[in-house]
Amino acid sequence: MTKTTHAPKIGKGAKTPIKTLARLLIYAFSGYKVATAFMVIFVLMSSAATVTGASRFAPIIAELMNNGANADLNVIYGNVIFIACVYLAGALSSFAYNRIMMYIAQGTLRKMRDEMFAKMQYLPLRYFDSHTHGDLMSLYTNDIDTMRQLLSQTIPQIISSALTLVFVFSFMVYYSFTLTLLVMAIIAVMVFLIKNIGGKSAKFFLRQQVSMGKLNGYVEEMTEGQKVIKVFCHEQKAREGFRKLNDELNETSRKANAYAFILGPVTNNLSYLQYVMVAVIGFVVIVSGLGDGLLSSFCVFEGGGVAVYAGMLVSFLAFTRQFNMPVQQVSQQFNAIVMALAGAERIFAMVDTEPEDKGGEVTLTFGEYAENEWAWKKPVDNGFEYVPLKGDIRFNDVVFGYTDEKVILKNISLYAKPHQKIAFVGSTGAGKTTITNLINRFYDIQSGTITYDGLDIKSINKDDLRRSLGVVLQDTHLFTGTVMDNIRYGRLSATDEECKKAAKLANANFFIKHLPEGYNTLIKGDGANLSQGQRQLLAIARAMVSECPVLILDEATSSIDTRTEKLIEEGLAQLMYGRTVFIIAHRLSTVRNSHAIMVLDHGEIIERGNHEQLLEQKGKYYQLYTGAFELD
Repeated sequence: MTKTTHAPKIGKGAKTPIKTLARLLIYAFSGYKVATAFMVIFVLMSSAATVTGASRFAPIIAELMNNGANADLNVIYGNVIFIACVYLAGALSSFAYNRIMMYIAQGTLRKMRDEMFAKMQYLPLRYFDSHTHGDLMSLYTNDIDTMRQLLSQTIPQIISSALTLVFVFSFMVYYSFTLTLLVMAIIAVMVFLIKNIGGKSAKFFLRQQVSMGKLNGYVEEMTEGQKVIKVFCHEQKAREGFRKLNDELNETSRKANAYAFILGPVTNNLSYLQYVMVAVIGFVVIVSGLGDGLLSSFCVFEGGGVAVYAGMLVSFLAFTRQFNMPVQQVSQQFNAIVMALAGAERIFAMVDTEPEDKGGEVTLTFGEYAENEWAWKKPVDNGFEYVPLKGDIRFNDVVFGYTDEKVILKNISLYAKPHQKIAFVGSTGAGKTTITNLINRFYDIQSGTITYDGLDIKSINKDDLRRSLGVVLQDTHLFTGTVMDNIRYGRLSATDEECKKAAKLANANFFIKHLPEGYNTLIKGDGANLSQGQRQLLAIARAMVSECPVLILDEATSSIDTRTEKLIEEGLAQLMYGRTVFIIAHRLSTVRNSHAIMVLDHGEIIERGNHEQLLEQKGKYYQLYTGAFELD
């Protein structure tokens, strides 16, 4: 058997927003190093162009104020052309880095979805028991979409803004250290408000993503159960349940956005105040003749004078606007940042979940030990030894509970010898299906042992263990595809003839031939175009084509009429030849010919024996068979 490796991990856990962001950025850019390098170059060019263009306003203003109508047009036109070229280069650079970032973002999300789905294939059933399908779907839709906006729009904006701030700050200090201090004082107030207001909104955005997952789970559940809802006239109850979750989502979203949307108006008004203060103070200083002290701290412009200082003030005001714009843009993106980090935290929580431990070094082989024979391949000191697969399964004092507080199975001991048919009967919740789940190692037991051909199943690799078991579950699931595809799902290497043979044994061939396109009929929506009985027949055929040495039939005939059931039993008799079979059934007629029947009650085996022996005991089985007691 081919060993299956664990899915790749997106990274290690992150609990704080900063760590989550750092983890996301490392994951995104590490796979696109060349593209990232070009993106940074284009961002640098764009930011430099923005600042350089604004710096050329000063000589134009100075030339016009000094010479008026006699101004040197070469100076003016030269600077205007230079500004135009610089801004054009900046625009092209901006276009280039945004396209590159879009490429990186979409590639990252594609890889993330692939790794998320791959990881889900290795998660234990306990994870899916504790998360609704809608909540899991929300990871692939809402949470991934928040990441798309962060990577394709917000991150490039933040990088561009950060570089622009560095360039602009350098020019501002160069032009006037004093006015720069005034600008920075207002910026400090902005940062303080962003940190405090944004911090309050962050926790509500995380709650919003969780609430959205709950709502999606409820919608999915109600959509699947529409027939039941209408049968019992529970439309109003369903609406009330939805309204409760919708109100919860509305409340968390309202609080999150209430804080986030305050930032825009606050930072905008502070930037206007800042701009006015710089303009007024600069104008007063220039008129008062104090330009040398205020505007030329580090400036190397020659001559000074009102015209030169007026030009410098215009450039400085342009720098002020350019310095404020990144701060405002980042604050406006704060909503997207917090939502994306909340989504990323949920995704990372899923990918950080410990995968199912495949456990065991014993593997399954076919034809290695003997031609056309299954065998367990067990590592030993000198290499390997083979244990023929016979189907001998034994439970020895098994205790199991889905939680430590609630024990489901209590000291279960039983054995199934090769080629035997073992049946389990009992009320709902007695533990019948749980026993078969333990054979598959969907869950691990708390104490006791389960052996398979003398091997502790914990020593057997789970993939190989499950490969030896053919299962027909109580809840039949069919996949989108043709009838032939769904039968072949039991063994992908099966030929069309083998699939048809399995269908005939399951007595499914009759109804398949009457479908519009026979075996090529397309099944959609989990077999919505088939009856429940037809779906179970296909599931039985799927188990038959798998050719597994051991079969588990969990209510396999529960939705099939009596006539079809008899025909299926004839096919099952051929299928069960040479195999160990575990069968769970409410219909006692289907277990009469079992070698042993286990009667379970509250997680304990209260009676065991074949049909005749149990009738002679005149216990619980006798009462069930004679109708004195009914299964619930």
